[in-house]
Amino acid sequence: MIDINEFDYPLPDERIAKFPLERRDGSKLLVYRNGAIEQRRFAQIGECLPADTLFVFNNTKVVRARLVMHKPSGARVEVFCLEPHAPADYERAFAVRGECCWSCIVGNLKKWKEGAVQIPFSYEGADYLLQAYIAERGTREHIVRFVWDAPMSFGQLLEHLGRIPIPPYLNRESEEIDNTRYQTVYSRFEGSVAAPTAGLHFTSELIENLKNRGFIFGEVTLHVGAGTFLPVKDEDATKHPMHTEHFEITRQTVELLLSKVGKVVAVGTTSVRTLESLAALAWRIEQSADPQTDRTIGQWELYDIPAEFTGERALSTLLGYMEQHNLLSIKAATQIMITPLGYKFRVVNKIVTNFHQPKSTLLLLVSAYVGDDWHKIYNYALENDFRFLSYGDSSLLIVE
Repeated sequence: MIDINEFDYPLPDERIAKFPLERRDGSKLLVYRNGAIEQRRFAQIGECLPADTLFVFNNTKVVRARLVMHKPSGARVEVFCLEPHAPADYERAFAVRGECCWSCIVGNLKKWKEGAVQIPFSYEGADYLLQAYIAERGTREHIVRFVWDAPMSFGQLLEHLGRIPIPPYLNRESEEIDNTRYQTVYSRFEGSVAAPTAGLHFTSELIENLKNRGFIFGEVTLHVGAGTFLPVKDEDATKHPMHTEHFEITRQTVELLLSKVGKVVAVGTTSVRTLESLAALAWRIEQSADPQTDRTIGQWELYDIPAEFTGERALSTLLGYMEQHNLLSIKAATQIMITPLGYKFRVVNKIVTNFHQPKSTLLLLVSAYVGDDWHKIYNYALENDFRFLSYGDSSLLIVE
């Protein structure tokens, strides 16, 4: 039992950062180290860590997943693409031409009883039409079939017609600034409907400066789903059904992690979820010689792994498997829920993260790492004019 009410705090609307600062690394940085708190600028993060630290970024790219479409009658229907359905693989889903199906949230669904919604558009001097049909109705999500006649991939189509899906708590429409500032400077692989926002503070110049000082950088890919914004509605947070997110990690990154055991800084909760999920894959290998990547890592699966199964052993096991099978990367999906209910961090040593919503699974993750000191951290941030949520300020959490 985890009483979600114990993870509540007052967050006035004026403390939510509605727009990004002029400079990414100009944001405030709260540094928490074993109970002590100090305040820095994000550009100074390198002064707070040893120079041989490994930063792990989530290199996912936010897609322009919101499509504003219309019925022939003129009724507006908004289609929010969540994840590919057919083809189900992200890479193929963005490369496909002519037709595809996605799992979507539909706004103004009552106006879309049957038939198509559409967007007429121009591309390279010619006129085309994007149409959408509901292939399968669900409760919250629906399978939508898209059909288009333009000589372009679905990824190009979203880039041309879609809008950046900024978080709902910003209470505004997306603007031109969001197209660049709601992406990290190192984003590469399309698939997210929300940014890994801890990474928004890094600039190319800051990364280069840190590299010159001896810091190491590795990357994972976890495509952030809209479920990251779902509130915990049950009084008992353990009854909250965690959303599934797809991730990929390269052998090169696993090698880096193994060489830097004890010195791993996860940039963002999405990086935390990816890195910690590796222990589940490794434990499966130890038990059955197979990571069973076609089976989603369960919400509580990591809690069943023996405490003596260390991060170093997990990484070594996973790397051995990848080398044995000549795998350059490994893909899987995870539903893990990291809570203060006895969770053991195995791969992640330190965390860079923004300030999260009250009663959220992300706040539970922070509490799993710093314990009850999350109250101290958030009270300090509120009392010292820190900006909250996606476009807000950052924190560096260190428990040694």
